[in-house]
Amino acid sequence: MSEEKIKLDLGKEKKIKQGVKVKESWQFRVFQVFNAILMIFICATTLYPFLYLVAQSFSSEAAIIKGQVSIIPVGFNFTTYKSVLTKGDFLGYYKNTILYAVIGTFFSVLFSAMLAYPLSKPNLRLNKFFVPFIIFTMYFGGGMIPNYILMTSLGLRNTVFSFILPGLIGTYYVLLMKSFFAGLPHELEEAGEIDGLSKYGVFFRIVLPISKPIMATMVLFYMAGYWSNWFNAFLYLEDRSKWPVAYHLRQIIIGASTSADPGAASQETMQIAANIKSCSMVLMAVPIICVYPFIQKYFVQGMMLGGVKG
Repeated sequence: MSEEKIKLDLGKEKKIKQGVKVKESWQFRVFQVFNAILMIFICATTLYPFLYLVAQSFSSEAAIIKGQVSIIPVGFNFTTYKSVLTKGDFLGYYKNTILYAVIGTFFSVLFSAMLAYPLSKPNLRLNKFFVPFIIFTMYFGGGMIPNYILMTSLGLRNTVFSFILPGLIGTYYVLLMKSFFAGLPHELEEAGEIDGLSKYGVFFRIVLPISKPIMATMVLFYMAGYWSNWFNAFLYLEDRSKWPVAYHLRQIIIGASTSADPGAASQETMQIAANIKSCSMVLMAVPIICVYPFIQKYFVQGMMLGGVKG
C-alpha cells in the first residue's frame, strides 16, 4: 500500500472521529424509510389483536353483536370483569398460579441449566449419545395415559408436584442453553479450577452469574408456560382450592358458553358469554406483559447468542 493512500485513509478516519458527517447515499435513505414503514406495519398488525381483545372485554353485548367494536370500547362497562373477579375464590386461584409459576420456573431453569452445561462440553463421554437421546424426546413421548398412571402410582395427584413435574424440563430450552454455554470463554472455568473451585463451584459461581441473558430468556419462557397451563390441573388437581387461575377461567368460559344458549334468562349472563374469552385473555396476559420489560434486554441477547452459537 502506497504512503499517499495510507495518509488518505488516516485523514478520512480522523474526519470521522472529529464528528464530520459522512454523506449517506440515496439508496441507504430509501432503505431506512422502507425499513421504518415495514417495522411500523409489523408492530401495528401485532398490537391490533390485543387491543381488540381489550376493547371487546370492556364493550357491551349489543355493540359486540353489531360488530361496532374495533380498538375502542363501545358501551364501556366493567360487567364482565366484575363477574369474573367475583366468581369463586379468584384471588386464591391467582395466588396458586403465582406459587406454581415461581416454584416451577426456578426448578425448571435450574435443572435445565444443570443438564445443558455438561452437554456443552465436547469432551463429555457419550456426548454423541446423550444429545440425540434428548432430542428424541422432542418428537416422541410416553403419552397422556402413561403419564397419568405414573403420577397416580407415585402418589403425586392433587399436589403441587403433579402440576410442575410433567413440564419441568423443556428439550428446546435445554438446546438453547447448551448453545449459549458452548460459547462461554473456557479460560474463565480453568481460572476457577486453578483457584480451587470444584465443578459445581465453577458452575454456580462463574457460569451462572455470566449467563444472565440466557437465564432471563428461560425464566420468561418457563414462567409463561406455567402461567397459562391449565391442562395439568385438569388431569391431576381435583381439589378446587388448588386450581390455577387459567383452569378457573376455562371453567367459567365453558359455563358461560353453555348457559348462554338462546332463551337464557340473565342479560348479564349473555354479556359474559359474548366477551368473557377476551376478558380471560387480558387477565392472563397482563402479568406476563408487566414482567417482560424488566428482562427484555436480556431476552433479546439470550435468544441471539443461544440460537447462533454452539
